[in-house]
Amino acid sequence: MFGFKELDVQGLEQLREGEGCLLVDVRTDAEVSRGVIAGAVHIPLHLLPIKIADLPPDRPVVFYCQSGGRSAQACAFVASKGIGSVYNLQGGIIAWMRSGKPLSSL
Repeated sequence: MFGFKELDVQGLEQLREGEGCLLVDVRTDAEVSRGVIAGAVHIPLHLLPIKIADLPPDRPVVFYCQSGGRSAQACAFVASKGIGSVYNLQGGIIAWMRSGKPLSSL
């Protein structure tokens, strides 16, 4: 496994309030149409290899999906390409909603 960290919903909020991060939704277009975490950018998992240059090398990047599996794959891929601060949102958007957090639209 490559170097990425798991982050819970509270950890994500602390990171966003502190140093800030890029939040990336790797779900499908259909899933994203049902709502996203505010401030997220949408890069479907299958497009990540060609969009990796769009990720900031000097800022934390947090990936999420529906439940955490696909975003963990995204994290491993991106970390293997040398991007340093990479995080996976544990439980994905399901955990976000279960904690009572709102969804936005892109």
